[in-house]
Amino acid sequence: MGLTSETTVYVMAAVAVVCVALLVWVWPRLASPGVRHVLGRLTAIGVTQVTIIAAFACWLNSSYQFFGSWGELFGNVDTAPVGVTQAADHNGTIGGVSVKGALVQPAGSEQLNRVSGLPTGDPAVNGRVESVKVIGRRTGVVDPAFVYLPPQYFQKAYARQRFPVVVALSGYPGSIFNLAQYLRVSQTAGQLQKSGQMQPTIMVMIRPTIAPPRDTECVNVPGGPQTETFLAKDLPQALKSVYRIGHDAGAWGVMGYSSGGTCALQLTMRNPHVYTTAAALSPDYRIKDDPTTGNLFGSGLGRVNRVNGHDLMWRLKHLPVPQVSVLVADSKHGERGYPQTLAFIKAVKAPMRVASILPESGSHNFPTWVREMPAALKWMNQQLTFPQDVVPRHVPKKKGNSTVRAEGTEPKSTTGPRK
Repeated sequence: MGLTSETTVYVMAAVAVVCVALLVWVWPRLASPGVRHVLGRLTAIGVTQVTIIAAFACWLNSSYQFFGSWGELFGNVDTAPVGVTQAADHNGTIGGVSVKGALVQPAGSEQLNRVSGLPTGDPAVNGRVESVKVIGRRTGVVDPAFVYLPPQYFQKAYARQRFPVVVALSGYPGSIFNLAQYLRVSQTAGQLQKSGQMQPTIMVMIRPTIAPPRDTECVNVPGGPQTETFLAKDLPQALKSVYRIGHDAGAWGVMGYSSGGTCALQLTMRNPHVYTTAAALSPDYRIKDDPTTGNLFGSGLGRVNRVNGHDLMWRLKHLPVPQVSVLVADSKHGERGYPQTLAFIKAVKAPMRVASILPESGSHNFPTWVREMPAALKWMNQQLTFPQDVVPRHVPKKKGNSTVRAEGTEPKSTTGPRK
């Protein structure tokens, strides 16, 4: 039974019910005085409480996808690059696209089949969401992702056109399922694009937690996970190698909620040559160690510089300001970060630009972020430039037993990621 499966939830709920029934049944037999009976009552209560909590935790995890497997729950995660997870044809290709050594590969559903409101039917009319694995060439990280491709991506008129991209990051210990189901990233973007309020844009949903269950934020941990390198170098390289995505930084934006919003700001201000636009919903403005992160900055003489480098207020005061645009969102009543958000807005100076969404009330939760999503995406749309470069025309060449498909040519099948 998978950790997130409904079967696991039902089994744990049944175990909890049985334990409650047994507690009621044996309680009269444990009502006598004496140490043995007291210990028996305490044990019966403890076991019953544990099963109830476990059942509730399984239901909560199944709903919000904090941990995708038993291995993730217990920290047993393989971060080495993996092979193709979908059977290839006799030429070693999927849908006409060579996948040997590809940095973006087809993946299992990753709970995509449980997400409501996704586009169906002809992708040239409704668009499509793909489930893939992104492989980091520098870091060796393998991270699941959902990729929303707008209808124009599949239309002949746009066959050689590159598209702007927005990378959406989940909070901790969130998942790409949360981005798709609860934040409604692809659904909201699709509606805005269909109504003409947003240009055709590729949306990439990915989690910054590359070494679960540890929360590495967006930091290159000395001697540990290299999260910033993965998101600022590996991810763009992988996406550009497979999808028709703009190569100029002006076509790249990143957004997120909670710690994902913190990461979005960090990535943009620290890597303006990669991301020029960020939208952060309920972010923090500095990264610090806590029980979920462990020691993020190492020790020795370089620790102070690494800590300061991830303190955005310190950066605004002591370092050259990057030429980027950022949006921050926080509620005046219901969220603790509102004063810090006001201080950040005040500290921003040219050539950096800042916008804000400051509702009167709202909590640190998905209903608040869903309210802010349309405005955030429309604002990002105004900042991102639609790529002017087009994919050059090339004729597919034969190489050995595999088909090497050049940029600008479309596979006939709609299986797997398109190039």
